[in-house]
Amino acid sequence: MRVAINLLTENPAAPSGAHWCWTRVVPEMAKRLAYDEELHLLVSPKSRHMYPADGPNVFHITYPWSNERRNLRTLSEHVYTPVRLPLSHIDIFATLMAPIVRIPRSVVIHMKTMHAFTTPDAINPLVRAYRQMSYPRSVRIADAVIVNSESLRSEVTRYLEVDASKLRLVYEAIDHDLFKLGDQDAARARVASYGVTKPYALFVSTLWPYKNCEGLLRAWAIARGELAGRQLVIVGRGDADYVAQLRSLVAELGIGTDVLFTGGVPLEDTVPFYQAADVLVYPSLNETFGLPILEAMACGCPVVTSDTTSMPEIAGGAAILSDPAEPASIARAIVEAVGEGRDKLRDSGIRRAGEFTWGAMAATTLDVYREVAERRQARRAN
Repeated sequence: MRVAINLLTENPAAPSGAHWCWTRVVPEMAKRLAYDEELHLLVSPKSRHMYPADGPNVFHITYPWSNERRNLRTLSEHVYTPVRLPLSHIDIFATLMAPIVRIPRSVVIHMKTMHAFTTPDAINPLVRAYRQMSYPRSVRIADAVIVNSESLRSEVTRYLEVDASKLRLVYEAIDHDLFKLGDQDAARARVASYGVTKPYALFVSTLWPYKNCEGLLRAWAIARGELAGRQLVIVGRGDADYVAQLRSLVAELGIGTDVLFTGGVPLEDTVPFYQAADVLVYPSLNETFGLPILEAMACGCPVVTSDTTSMPEIAGGAAILSDPAEPASIARAIVEAVGEGRDKLRDSGIRRAGEFTWGAMAATTLDVYREVAERRQARRAN
């Protein structure tokens, strides 16, 4: 079995969480490969260093561009792939979207999000149109479609015409070597360098409208009296116009002395933010997974999140749920989370986060590849 994994969609200058995931999962898969199984990583000259070929059965296939040249990368995926993969005798192509030109190989689609359908306003119009055009075709020709939550499974079946028997659930994971319990005094000292001066509730996310920072700000205004002496710390970058709207709302609500916008911070610095926080509030309107929920839990931070889409599934009973459309509901949940039950919530979160490991994700992903490879071999035998 030879599997080619498309890693070209990352910009080497600004890698996303997906890059972080693959750098952890590929080595775990490499440990589990049989002697006749190989992984071939699709990289560009600029992204090759991001994905070392760890293991004797892991190789690189070099394309001209990755996402530092998005249009050229997309063109090469569609035009070069049908020519290049047969040269390496690839059996399975694992990718986000299938090439326009049909390739004589089995295809596994890694479906990460349906935001082009569920929250279309959050997507660049051209990107949205491309995804809305490509997703239906990709799932139609795929041999298997990997989804990262039952919630995403339901969205895929709602918006796309897909054979439900193709869908395979593979939960994502967090890096427990990074996101873990730590010295709270040291964590407080670290976050103080960002201007945090009081006990605080935390929000960590890219500032897209569907992440519902607006609802959180309105909730804070409602609960402010019961949260006296605390700050609300907003960690994450976003579109300048939208961030300006949020700052205007802060002023309108009269909570300016409570709210701190840090902007984006390095990934490693999110850890002390989680470790020192009284609670993470993640009131998103729509998530296909929700990694900050598990990151916070692993760091011993109690969590408040939404009662919709994937968030209850990922929280697994270890978070306080609220209605993201109702600021009063979010406000009640925050007050409850910092109350007498905080220690119990913290402990249950630590246990829940421990269930999501790179090893489990790698093993389940390989199982999907092997299943598809066996079906391919059976077809060829007939």
